[in-house]
Amino acid sequence: MGDGDPRTAAGPLTTLDSDALAEAIRTYRTALDQHRVTIDRLNVYPVPDGDTGTNMALTLAAVSEELLRAGAGRADICRAISHGALMGARGNSGVIVSQLLRGMAATLAPSDEQPEAEPPIDAELLARGLMAASTAADGAVMRPVEGTILSVARASAQAAERALVTLAGDEDRALAAVLESAKQAGQTALEATPQQLPVLADAGVVDAGAAGYLLLLDALLSVVDGRPLPDAVDLPAEVEAVIAHGNAGASLQGVAVDPVAEQRAELHSHLDGGGHDVHDPSGTRYEVMFLLSAPDENIDDFKVAWDSLGDSIVMVGGDGLWNCHIHTDDIGPVIEAGIDAGRPHRIQITDLHEQVAGLGGHGAHGGHGAHAGRDAAEPEQRPLVGCAVVAVSPAAGLDELFASLGCHELVTGGQTMNPSTAELLAAIEAAPSEQVVVLPNNSNIVPVARQAGEHAGKTVTVVATTSVPAGLAALIGYDPDASADANAASMGDAADAVSAGEVTQAVRDTTGAAGQVAAGQWIGLDGGGISAAGDTAAAAAVGLLEAMLTPAHEILTLIEGAGAQSAETAEVMAWLAEHWPDVEVERHVGGQDHYPYLFGIE
Repeated sequence: MGDGDPRTAAGPLTTLDSDALAEAIRTYRTALDQHRVTIDRLNVYPVPDGDTGTNMALTLAAVSEELLRAGAGRADICRAISHGALMGARGNSGVIVSQLLRGMAATLAPSDEQPEAEPPIDAELLARGLMAASTAADGAVMRPVEGTILSVARASAQAAERALVTLAGDEDRALAAVLESAKQAGQTALEATPQQLPVLADAGVVDAGAAGYLLLLDALLSVVDGRPLPDAVDLPAEVEAVIAHGNAGASLQGVAVDPVAEQRAELHSHLDGGGHDVHDPSGTRYEVMFLLSAPDENIDDFKVAWDSLGDSIVMVGGDGLWNCHIHTDDIGPVIEAGIDAGRPHRIQITDLHEQVAGLGGHGAHGGHGAHAGRDAAEPEQRPLVGCAVVAVSPAAGLDELFASLGCHELVTGGQTMNPSTAELLAAIEAAPSEQVVVLPNNSNIVPVARQAGEHAGKTVTVVATTSVPAGLAALIGYDPDASADANAASMGDAADAVSAGEVTQAVRDTTGAAGQVAAGQWIGLDGGGISAAGDTAAAAAVGLLEAMLTPAHEILTLIEGAGAQSAETAEVMAWLAEHWPDVEVERHVGGQDHYPYLFGIE
């Protein structure tokens, strides 16, 4: 903000109107974009795919996209914040920040009884909003843990409420002072997170999600009193030293990453079109997409009308706004059904046959988002099954493997690129059954999968697979004729029988069970953390397998990533043949980034 900004010339804002609230959210997105890499580096494990900052940035990108379509009133702004956060949430951190934003928006929105009355957001209302945000986030976590974003958000909200008492009668500075108190208390709580959570102390970092949350308060302060956003995330000196020489994500390879810029068009596509590939040829000719403003009670009849007019139907939304997608031969009746239900707008019509002819065909792997694990020439209409499977897959080679084991819908994602709620929801709705099992295959995707399941119009069960090998093993227990609950039990048992391990490269110095690890060394991780380290990927892999294998094990699944070297793979295979000749090795080429080797041991 320059010297001419009214907030610096006439003092801080005393209240927030709708424009200022929307500006604060957009400013928060800017702050997360700016500091994404630093927050990613606060990952407990020094691996190249710490993604807390990336997930939070992409979640706020979805909220910003929703704000572009929102009206000017505060009810519209709060509805856009809530819906954008819900549909755009990615990863654990994205789900929690979405709950924080939704809790705050619900409190700041005008009352249903007097929607036309929009009292300004003063210090008291904003303090209530921060407390509602904390309560909503706490309620979204089954077993809240201290030393995380939850405790920092709570400390900030409590400080805001305490500040109100001391500022009674001083309305001119109350809003800025309440936010300043919240930020200071949150910063103190952030610095205390290692004392509350031993895993943070062991890694020498503070909680990444909490650091990202405090940028929301920085954004609000920037809007209220015109101060610039911080040039750097405010971290203790010892934490800065730990992450100073590290790197994250694709930056490890010397590639500058702006995930929000790269995914902007893609996020817009998934939020507006349900995540389907518009080039997918089907027996029907046209793809029709539009936003539908309609009362929620009209949607059931609208779905019935559309069901007789086409296939690949996806409807995502609520609270009066729906994103609608269908493949059809009858464009006119499809749009007329929307008019009967409400007001369709932003109508897009694509001739699927012309698209495919122009492309010369394409493979099943459709980038980040929902796509079917099948050849593009196969008709869209697939036989219904008793229960379908949706899986998250990090690479094309693994797509083929999941599809061969019976998976119906694949969502590209994993480390560094967790899928959003909207993307998973689109895949669930596209699956050829009213009962669906979801395999997240990453611990960070489990909460988003559950959130998508809660908002689907189907019976959805999430088998909480936390690794790709566990997801592949789970499919051994899949029966397409059984119910989702029965499949969840058998698939969960199959997944639990697998011990998973992975090899990657350390992005900062650290200490663990394997001793001192230097940035750049290869490390092997199992369920207990870093159990092996070496100067080559093969050395780390051998050390990891030495720690994991026991005489009871019979089968080892080895999945080679994009960085696996044939000579090193041969070294690992030779070691296995010499030391564990009775263990059957199943070798696959997955092509995943960052991890040259993934292991599943049964």
